[in-house]
Amino acid sequence: MLVPGNVVCPYCGEGFDTRLDLSAGSQRYIEDCYVCCRPIEFSVTVSLEGELAGLEVKRGDE
Repeated sequence: MLVPGNVVCPYCGEGFDTRLDLSAGSQRYIEDCYVCCRPIEFSVTVSLEGELAGLEVKRGDE
C-alpha cells in the first residue's frame, strides 16, 4: 500500500513529496533527495493495523 509523505531534506532543507510503501512493514531505506540528490535515510514505522505510525529522515552520512 502506497501512501503520500512529505519530507524535508536534512541537507538542503527543501521539502518534497514522496510515496511510502507500507506493504513491507516497518523498514529503513535510502532515497536520494529530489532537489540536491544527496542520500537520505528513511525510517518508516508501520502499525499493527498496517497504517503509517512514524516517519523519520536523517542524513545518510550520520
